[in-house]
Amino acid sequence: MFAAQFISIVGFAFVLPFIPFYVRELGVTDERLVPVWAGILGFGASITMAIFSPMWGWLADRYGRKIMVERAMFGGAILTIAMGMVGNIYQLLFLRLLAGATQGTSAASISMVSTVVPKHKLGFSLGLMQVAVFLGMTLGPGIGGVLADSIGYRHTFIAGGLLLLLGGSLVAFGAKEKFAKPSNDLLKANGSLSTLLAYPGFKTMLFIFFLFNFSLYIVTPIFPLFVETVSHVIKEKAASAAGMLLAISGGASAIAAGVVGYLSDTKDYKKVLVVTLLLTAFTCFLQGIAQSIGQLMIIRIFYGLGTGGIMPTLNALVGKIIPRDSYGKAYGLTSSMTCVGLAFGPLTGGILASFAGYRWLFFLLGALLFGIIPVILTIRHR
Repeated sequence: MFAAQFISIVGFAFVLPFIPFYVRELGVTDERLVPVWAGILGFGASITMAIFSPMWGWLADRYGRKIMVERAMFGGAILTIAMGMVGNIYQLLFLRLLAGATQGTSAASISMVSTVVPKHKLGFSLGLMQVAVFLGMTLGPGIGGVLADSIGYRHTFIAGGLLLLLGGSLVAFGAKEKFAKPSNDLLKANGSLSTLLAYPGFKTMLFIFFLFNFSLYIVTPIFPLFVETVSHVIKEKAASAAGMLLAISGGASAIAAGVVGYLSDTKDYKKVLVVTLLLTAFTCFLQGIAQSIGQLMIIRIFYGLGTGGIMPTLNALVGKIIPRDSYGKAYGLTSSMTCVGLAFGPLTGGILASFAGYRWLFFLLGALLFGIIPVILTIRHR
């Protein structure tokens, strides 16, 4: 599962450094509309994922988690390849909507892994899965940026889809799940949304998942354009520069996810979250005032160390609040709130950037991350 998650994220991340530039290639020539369309594409995929994630989680609790992982990876492979063959921006948007409805590899993988590991090692196990995500985010954008500058955007989409196909094959033939379908009485007792929301602290966790991802992804659609401005590189090399910076922060996040995931099993979850949020927020302010590619490289290292410890701790905290037989629904709902944040964050960022410029978004991001800390301090768990 670790290997499959890593490979699939590499495939997804191939396209991150050049989405705004692909928008240009598809015929959007007004520079003010480029970040707006990049935000719309992120919004479309995320909002459909938010709608369908609870349904996939509900099905996972009834029919098994492995088949949900396969659905996400194989569906993602087909649609990513198709994105490299579109003729205009509207076709790309349509495929992004479909991708959001069928994908969600991380939530499906987390649900599967969390049901088979000992509870006292839940933080470390989910930290390792987050390491796979961040390692994928480290290599994916770097390789994808170089490929995009070398062989073009369309062929890079196809290469990413083939990697997703490989990840899905690893799950299909290599991963094993001992799934026992719950009894009808148990399904009836734990099957409703109101039952899940009744657990103390879970509604607050859903809000935190939304707010964190909304904040973090405000800068996603404009980051390659921001790098293009700060680094003063020629447009033909901007994808490589953005990919390198995403790779740097992804590598730092991979290290932090493993270490913090291990520590979260022995330390207070809220203290871990507060420290990592403070570091992330501070480095967001620093990115907003960076004046060179060298400064950005250093800042992105510490930014990655901060963000890397947040998600595995949040996921482990959900595992302490919700009983194991409802993990599919629980992580489906957290994935849904994550996707709502992913939807409105990039859309908001793209629109604000077209009016206020790129730097102010990093200051806004830092302020929002600081605002999450008081919410975290209200959580009570077993």
